Amino acid sequence: MASRAVVIVSGGDAVSPFTTPDAACTIGLAAGNTDTALRQHLLARGHRVFTSPAMNARGPVVDQLEGFGQFGGMPIVLPEHLTVNSTGDIDLAGEHLARFLTYLHTDHGVDTLDIVAHSMGGLFSRSAIRLLQLMQSPLRVRSLTTLGTPWQGSVVGDFTIGDVDLSAAVDDAFLERVLNEFQVRAASLPVGAAQQVTGRYLTGDAGWNAFQAGALDEIPVTLIGGSYFTAEGGAKKYWPHDGLVSVASAHAVDVPAAVLPNRTTFTFPRTHSIFISDAIGAEWDTAMTWDTEVLDVVADAIDSA
Repeated sequence: MASRAVVIVSGGDAVSPFTTPDAACTIGLAAGNTDTALRQHLLARGHRVFTSPAMNARGPVVDQLEGFGQFGGMPIVLPEHLTVNSTGDIDLAGEHLARFLTYLHTDHGVDTLDIVAHSMGGLFSRSAIRLLQLMQSPLRVRSLTTLGTPWQGSVVGDFTIGDVDLSAAVDDAFLERVLNEFQVRAASLPVGAAQQVTGRYLTGDAGWNAFQAGALDEIPVTLIGGSYFTAEGGAKKYWPHDGLVSVASAHAVDVPAAVLPNRTTFTFPRTHSIFISDAIGAEWDTAMTWDTEVLDVVADAIDSA
């Protein structure tokens, strides 16, 4: 159906280009380091796929021709007000994403959406869904699939705001490195996503999740978590995890039915992203966004919505 489309939403600190079903980057990764394999797989399954633009700062997406996961030659550069600031406030990101989804409706004839969101993209998407409903938008969200989304926060966020210390890493050298590097990165950013990807901000009766109650009542949600990293004695809140987000958080185990009434969960021994896989010297297909078994589950969730 021409009016239905899949939209891929990337996560925190991501830089991702806008692509359409027919146009993608001509240099490097066609849809950036998060979305390329997802886009290709879903297109091959017969879906009409767009990727939403994200920049890890204010402003439009620019070519990424240096460093890991390069891309360039973007077919269309959308303005800042249609671009998610992936390091900023969750609800501001949701506002920009809602504008982008409205642009797909007005300029590309999209009426019905299946959203596939990676990492904090799941939180950005939930914010956008609620806003579209409040605005009585004609857009209908048919399904939501999240991969490694920190529904209940993450150990890196909790460490950054001082709610846990390095003991949460259970002497795992890689996680200790991730915690320290994330804290340094967070200190270089304005207050926003880094401080909000925490249990303190998201959970509890007065937490962000509680204020999303009702938004997903009519939407089937598929939650995919990665369990590549395990540890004896690790707290279930944080272990096993995908390098950034625990299975418990990715599965929203403590998020009440009032917030998430229609859920299906999957777990794969995969990392959070190709960044994590590259950092440990593993192949890209060890990442949940690049593994065909995971991508088949994503496509099946859309097909069965």
